[in-house]
Amino acid sequence: MMDSLLAIEELRIRIGGIDVVDGVSLSVARGHVLAVVGESGCGKSLTALSILRLLPPVARIAGGHIRLDGRDLTGLDEAALRGIRGDSVSIIFQEPVASLNPLMVVGAQTAEALELHRGLSPAAARREAVAMLARVGISDAARRAEQYPFELSGGMCQRVMIAAALICRPQLLIADEPTTALDVTIQAQILDMMKRLREEVGTSILLITHDMGVVADMADEVAVMYGGRIVESGGVETIFAAPAHPYTRLLFATAPRLDGARKTLLRTIEGAVPGAGDWPAGCRFRVRCPLADAKCIETPPLQDIKSGHRAACWHSDRVAALA
Repeated sequence: MMDSLLAIEELRIRIGGIDVVDGVSLSVARGHVLAVVGESGCGKSLTALSILRLLPPVARIAGGHIRLDGRDLTGLDEAALRGIRGDSVSIIFQEPVASLNPLMVVGAQTAEALELHRGLSPAAARREAVAMLARVGISDAARRAEQYPFELSGGMCQRVMIAAALICRPQLLIADEPTTALDVTIQAQILDMMKRLREEVGTSILLITHDMGVVADMADEVAVMYGGRIVESGGVETIFAAPAHPYTRLLFATAPRLDGARKTLLRTIEGAVPGAGDWPAGCRFRVRCPLADAKCIETPPLQDIKSGHRAACWHSDRVAALA
């Protein structure tokens, strides 16, 4: 069994009396990348934000445990959490420009965690920040460190966020759609940089994405979310080779493909993710599922398909036949 750095157990997140994340359990092994995938509205980002208790005011953790290196984070007070945020655990948010402080130069924002968590002087922290900005691919880092976020491109702001997230060499990096809205060249650079720094620093990564290409390139393990629940999990090679849940299979089918010179329309999954509180009884995917039958009115358990591969579907043996 792999040594888990992060273990989330039966997590429930409630908004207005509704569990929008419902009994989620997942783990991230030391030095590994776990990708959590699914459509918007499935609960991926809320699950990630709950680790550092950065949920929106309307949401709260209603049950379960979040353990980092064996320490339960769910019972910590705000002072203890401040000691973890940016130190043991860092996060890259979806919107880098919106997440950076517009009134601080980016060098100061990158250096801030070193002053807070490592006790470095402002001058020493700034030197480390400039070095980290250079490491993440920002040219003329000393000059850029004195600029404000609005003076930088979206790709540069993303690099600044990554530099700030990694400056204390965290045990766990949470990357929430780290390449969204970036052009493909910058995406590739960002992913290569994250892989390189993971190898150098040994950081574990919880990667939130809907991009299957990113999953194939980055992840060791995959957890598929739908309707606030995990519907499939396992090693990335196993899940790509033999998905055991119809939702996973259909997600893969929607990925862009290159079929020679022939142009084909992108496939879609019929319907939409139901809103929280409007989920059907039983399997929450059944109203969109081509395999659904009367059995699916009962909730399928997340059960072993084979060692290390689990799926919550009554018809896992029929998934391979889906076109």
